Amino acid sequence: NESDSLPTRSAWRGKCDCLPGRDGRDGVQGRDGRDGMQGVEGPSGAPGPMGPPGPSGKDGGGLTYIRWGNRNCPSTSGTTLVYEGLTAGSHYTHTGGGANYICMTKEPLYQPGSSTVDIGNSIYGTEYEIYDGQALNRGRTHEHNVPCAVCEVNNRSKQLMIPGTYICPSGWTREYYGWLMAERFYHKGRTMYTCVDNFPDLVDGTAAGTNGALMYHVEADCSTGLPCAPYDGRRELSCVVCTK
Repeated sequence: NESDSLPTRSAWRGKCDCLPGRDGRDGVQGRDGRDGMQGVEGPSGAPGPMGPPGPSGKDGGGLTYIRWGNRNCPSTSGTTLVYEGLTAGSHYTHTGGGANYICMTKEPLYQPGSSTVDIGNSIYGTEYEIYDGQALNRGRTHEHNVPCAVCEVNNRSKQLMIPGTYICPSGWTREYYGWLMAERFYHKGRTMYTCVDNFPDLVDGTAAGTNGALMYHVEADCSTGLPCAPYDGRRELSCVVCTK
């Protein structure tokens, strides 16, 4: 029988010297599986190292103030001179005009069209008026004109003048200190109380006693509400200009 002489399939296994068949074709991409459930949140990791410091920011705040009686600004940190000027105000006999001292520039510029019609209002240079024995030296300052300086502070944003003391509160920077001054009480011209520097400068070439706007020491009248202790009506009041 012919079928009896043919080898069986199992007999051919491992004995065929056949060439391998070619690779089959890639199958079709299966569809994405469904999202799994949210896992449990893991513990927080340790803090990372500190990064390098960032660039310096712009200076914060800023203010200006006038230093009366001095042509320079103090040497406190962040304070610079804007301009040196001349103290001026209304005439001491006038009832109109301004009611404050101002720091006039030493280099005025008149706008085109400025006329020479002298009607309206005038402003006058300001002189120290000092009596013998008062805090400021009469022989040095009396009837000299008063300089001023406009100062800029670029690293502080608050400013105040405190009358009656020469010390700033804790946390404040003292810009300068001096003497509280204003127009004389019975003169017609009225001015704001001003803190004049403790070491006053003078405008060069002045001592003429022209009596325009004037500055006098101020004392506290302790019979009308200000307590006679600690105030002393015989002594000149001090003042201080502070920034923060």
